[in-house]
Amino acid sequence: MTKPDVDVAIIGAGFAGLGAAIKLLQTGRKSLVVFERADEVGGTWRENTYPGCACDVASHLYSFSFAPNPNWSRKFSPQPEILAYLKNCVEQYGLRLYIRYNTDIIRTEFLADQACWQLTDRTGNVLTARVVVSAIGPLNRPSVPKLNGLDVFKGKTFHSAQWDHSVDLAGKRVAVIGTGASAIQIVPELAKTVSQLYVFQRTAPYVTPRQNTSYSSFWQGIYRRFPAVQKAHRHVQYWLNELVGMAFLGNETINKVATAQSRKHLEASISDPELRQKVTPDYKIGCKRVLVSDDYYPALNRPNVELVTDRITELSTTDIVTSDSTERPVDVIIFSTGFVAADIICDLHITGLAGRSLYGEWLKTGPEAYMGMTAEGFPNLIFLVGPNTGLGHNSIVHMIESQVAYLLDYLRLLDQAGEDAYLNVRPDVQRAYNHEIQEQLRGTVWSSGCQSWYISQTGRNTTIWPGLTVTYRKLTRRVKPEAYEVRKAVNRETADTITG
Repeated sequence: MTKPDVDVAIIGAGFAGLGAAIKLLQTGRKSLVVFERADEVGGTWRENTYPGCACDVASHLYSFSFAPNPNWSRKFSPQPEILAYLKNCVEQYGLRLYIRYNTDIIRTEFLADQACWQLTDRTGNVLTARVVVSAIGPLNRPSVPKLNGLDVFKGKTFHSAQWDHSVDLAGKRVAVIGTGASAIQIVPELAKTVSQLYVFQRTAPYVTPRQNTSYSSFWQGIYRRFPAVQKAHRHVQYWLNELVGMAFLGNETINKVATAQSRKHLEASISDPELRQKVTPDYKIGCKRVLVSDDYYPALNRPNVELVTDRITELSTTDIVTSDSTERPVDVIIFSTGFVAADIICDLHITGLAGRSLYGEWLKTGPEAYMGMTAEGFPNLIFLVGPNTGLGHNSIVHMIESQVAYLLDYLRLLDQAGEDAYLNVRPDVQRAYNHEIQEQLRGTVWSSGCQSWYISQTGRNTTIWPGLTVTYRKLTRRVKPEAYEVRKAVNRETADTITG
């Protein structure tokens, strides 16, 4: 049997891919490569450069626990600081030598007779790896609505995740379509410079106060000199977020408190009765992503800003036409309409045992995996931020670190099985796990009736983890050997199960 080129191949150099690579190196696993399709690391924090772009999770929590940054400037970090943090991690942990930039992996095929994966990039280069880690993440495929007349509109159009910095928006008539997490950061910035801003809202979001305090040089010095203080600060933020998470998981008392806080924020920010009614949500808090902002509501009060709740029916060469027949002339349309997250589909083709297509199957069933990380029929393939591991209340970096710990234990189990072995999650285990996930979701706010990007085309919530992150960490601390069958590479036609 030919030995694979590397032991572990990681696809993607965002938070998940870099975190996995760092931990692999720290545990002595240096036979690895990280494939990055762009010319720099960062993932979504490299791609999103729109005005006001920042994180809505506290800085000290939205970073690796093993790589604290005492120099965050604010409670909620702006995009340039997060990107700089990830670049610094690359240098600090010596990752540069392991990353292949401008390398877009488009096909991976499991070779049962070799007990390894064959990866092919867009230029035709091929590499084999014993284990593949998919760290491409869910927030990299912009969702653009198919509006009637979009092809005839003569103005500029672009998605917020693909910001066109060559377009000067000062003094222009601009339309922002969408009122999600990106829009509430973009709108206050654009309102300062454009002549007219139309904000098209389909569903009113819940917005809570941001209270984006700055970290003074004094506190930054304290964090540098006394790391335990920063660690304690991180723990406080973490457990407060877990408490908020209970509002989404069935605790009606905490849910009512969260709703009251949001409504109080709205009423204090908007006095006009008609506008207040438009921005008041009509669903349970948490069913859609809860947003944090101090300046979104005030921006809607500006005389050059109009919130439009009528449905867009068509575009003309110069106007946006809504269902009430109003024509609004615009120069630029910005789609702040999020990403295709629930249906994890991309240019990467993954072929497993017996020629099975992972994404082909997921198109029919909806994405699912055991622990959100392994899929039956696709052995030695680990997903980071995979199906049903997304969050509505806490830091995804915490989830990533839980998954990386699982990856390391998976590799330990694989090593024990031998070089010619591979691990395939048992189909009954995967079915039982995902059945339980869907049952748990029934008692949460995500099943309370609203439409959200958490739901796949099959009608299932394939995005959200229906519990606290501390629970997920306990579940993923160690791999259960009985959940997997160990197979040996024999030949292309058959791979015998030798233990069970």
